[in-house]
Amino acid sequence: MPYTTEDGGRLNNFANEPKMYEAAPPTAAQKRNYVILGGLAMALVAGLCVVAASVS
Repeated sequence: MPYTTEDGGRLNNFANEPKMYEAAPPTAAQKRNYVILGGLAMALVAGLCVVAASVS
């Protein structure tokens, strides 16, 4: 485990912070995939509701 050195030469065993980066906005293809997956998820939930209603 890497240690950091404080002022005065004391060792500190807290974890080093990871480097920060900016997230990239989604591309047009990723946005299209999100819409498609959202539609499939809604169809799945609607289908499950129909099955549950028909069984009961």
